[in-house]
Amino acid sequence: MESYALTDIGMVRNMNQDFVFASSERVGPLENLFLVADGMGGHRAGDYASRFLVQHLVSCIRQSEGKAPVAVLEKAIRQVNRELYREAVEKEELSGMGTTLVAASTDGSTLYVSNIGDSRLYLVRDGKAYQVTRDHSYVEEMVAAGRMVRGSEEYLSQKNIITRAAGMTERVEADFFEVDLEDGDRILLCSDGLTNMVSNGTIGEISSQEISLRERVEALVRRANENGGRDNITVILADYKEEVG
Repeated sequence: MESYALTDIGMVRNMNQDFVFASSERVGPLENLFLVADGMGGHRAGDYASRFLVQHLVSCIRQSEGKAPVAVLEKAIRQVNRELYREAVEKEELSGMGTTLVAASTDGSTLYVSNIGDSRLYLVRDGKAYQVTRDHSYVEEMVAAGRMVRGSEEYLSQKNIITRAAGMTERVEADFFEVDLEDGDRILLCSDGLTNMVSNGTIGEISSQEISLRERVEALVRRANENGGRDNITVILADYKEEVG
């Protein structure tokens, strides 16, 4: 499976607090591994949180003796979350830091996905982008409770309030999803710097263009910046092709 990743500071922020890892090759027991984290916290704490989480997850997974992708990911996320939380407790300058996470790995034709916060994974099929993950955010909780309309002015004004993040508490629960892949599917992981600036329709359209992976990823980041680039933008795009024989 081919993939390409890119992170960009955007047009407004003076620091990139996103961190990304993408490997189409095996990482420990996993066939491949894709990670996007969007950090939060004053000074450099957000940058520290996202970098710490991704780098330590990769290290933990490389050393894992597990085999099932969900079990490998879940154990690594819980362990690294505890380590990140301890960093925040022990170092005053890192107090209150946290980070979102979206992680993915394939096993044959099955895609395994995990997320914490509002970084997302989309399945792009037949030119349309389908959101697989569910945001851990105040507005999505209000929508689920029937107390807010998705896309309303109230929704958009409070969309940045997340209700779950890695490193904020000693234990964190990640959500897990399983997707059956079809030949030609595209897998897109991103931070909210993309989704707040670019519609799902446009994401699906650009991701499906008959140009190189790199050109499609660069086009997505460019569109987010053209639309204001109010946050850091991180995108991973992977093309799934069914193995023959």
